[in-house]
Amino acid sequence: MKKLRDFFKVDSNIRLLIVFIVFSVAGSLSLVVADNIFSYLLEFEDHDSLYWFFRIIILFPIYQVLLIVTGTIFGEFRYFWEIEKRILKRLGFKLK
Repeated sequence: MKKLRDFFKVDSNIRLLIVFIVFSVAGSLSLVVADNIFSYLLEFEDHDSLYWFFRIIILFPIYQVLLIVTGTIFGEFRYFWEIEKRILKRLGFKLK
């Protein structure tokens, strides 16, 4: 457990459990929300490469927003905001 706590940079098993729950809830919710948005905005006959391209483009920002929202609901806004900042910096965005 200590290795997991060190990897996720948390100080207790309870906080580690909360982090796991937030990641799983945000991931599941993002798939549901993106699927609903995707079915209303774009209609594809088959699941070709264009379908997957647009699905990923729609899914990524939804997941990022839901990760912050879900983290805030579970009282871990600061933790997940730091993760968001790291992701955005890796994508080339300049943040303070």
